[in-house]
Amino acid sequence: MGLIGRVLDLVFGRDGLREVAEVFRENAEGAGVRAHEGRMESLAQFGAEFRGGRGLFDRVMDGVNRLPRPAMALGTLGLFVSAMWAPEWFAARMAGIALVPEPLWWLMGAIVSFYFGARHQTRAQEFRRSIAETLAAGRAIAAARPRPNAALEEWRDG
Repeated sequence: MGLIGRVLDLVFGRDGLREVAEVFRENAEGAGVRAHEGRMESLAQFGAEFRGGRGLFDRVMDGVNRLPRPAMALGTLGLFVSAMWAPEWFAARMAGIALVPEPLWWLMGAIVSFYFGARHQTRAQEFRRSIAETLAAGRAIAAARPRPNAALEEWRDG
């Protein structure tokens, strides 16, 4: 085994055996470090999202921006319940909606489309930005060389 280690040291440099072994098996210490750093970055991101230095106005506006989708879903379910519970009341409301002019429906459709489209675009851009930052951090971690194992070095020398 010592002969193979010396040959690999001559061919690949001082840590030749380690480099060849890492081709076939991941460095467990390095994997642990990368997993820990990934978890810490995730926790930091969640912490910044939920308690970051945002003011009251920003938090209130985030809450208001989260209302339309649940309100529309619950409102639609409410329409079904009201149609079954009070059909006459429901029919009167639907007759009123039938009187709304078509251009007003187009305007409402445009407003809702722009609202959800802009929200989707913002979220997609934030997601792509976070992916790019994560990949850059991963490349930086991969570029860092692991520290030598003192016990292994002592064993080799001994």
